Amino acid sequence: MSYVFEPEALHGIAKRALGMPHHRMVETLTSELARAYPGQIETREDWLFSYAAGALGVMTVLHASLREYVIVFGTPIGTEAYSGRYPMDVYDFVVSGEMWTYTCARPGDRVVTKPGEMALLTRGEAKGYRFPDACWMLEYGRGAIPLALPVALADVVLSAMDVHTLAKTLRIYGRLAARELFRAPPARLRDAHTGPALR
Repeated sequence: MSYVFEPEALHGIAKRALGMPHHRMVETLTSELARAYPGQIETREDWLFSYAAGALGVMTVLHASLREYVIVFGTPIGTEAYSGRYPMDVYDFVVSGEMWTYTCARPGDRVVTKPGEMALLTRGEAKGYRFPDACWMLEYGRGAIPLALPVALADVVLSAMDVHTLAKTLRIYGRLAARELFRAPPARLRDAHTGPALR
């Protein structure tokens, strides 16, 4: 099974935006991703609230499909929550601020992920996490993305009762996922199955 994005490449792109003011950081991430993955990145910023498993922040979706997503996520004031358990791997590349995490396996240990570093939440695992202050990251999810939506949207529906954010989230995800679903496979994947085109 092939994926569009590779965590190592995304990590390298995230490092190019370190130390930048917020607007320039987002522009750099978007433009570098669009250059590395032509036609795969939504270059227009469209921010919406993300209220998942108790954490409140904002995000702009750069890519979404049935098996992958890429977002810029964060908050200017900090947040704290449960990660949730997902049928996918979630890679967080911290660009500014810090993310603190802990697990049930090592309840006394605080893990601090700093700018330029990566944190991985593997499928089926969970963490407690906190942004002690402003924190921004490039986040990549790989796995069964639709099956993660109930956790990602439950608080929006049951706690915040924010119909606007629910509708906007589903609209953005649905539009980008549909675009990927009907897109012709990249040449490198198509050639792997059918061989090179005749010239």
